[in-house]
Amino acid sequence: MNASDAETLELRLAYLERTTQELGDVLYRQQRELELLRERLAACERTLATRDGPAAAGSAADERPPHY
Repeated sequence: MNASDAETLELRLAYLERTTQELGDVLYRQQRELELLRERLAACERTLATRDGPAAAGSAADERPPHY
């Protein structure tokens, strides 16, 4: 193995290390965003559950009028 081969391998290794680090950073950001979105979804579900409640599901105001 000559100096050129070793240099090529070092460059490829540096590129792979940088790419791996970048992918890890992206994965971390996506995981954090997913956690935040899950929290927001749970908060929305709680809000809807308390606002609507089981009594509102059969409300007469929400029913469609009969067709003549």
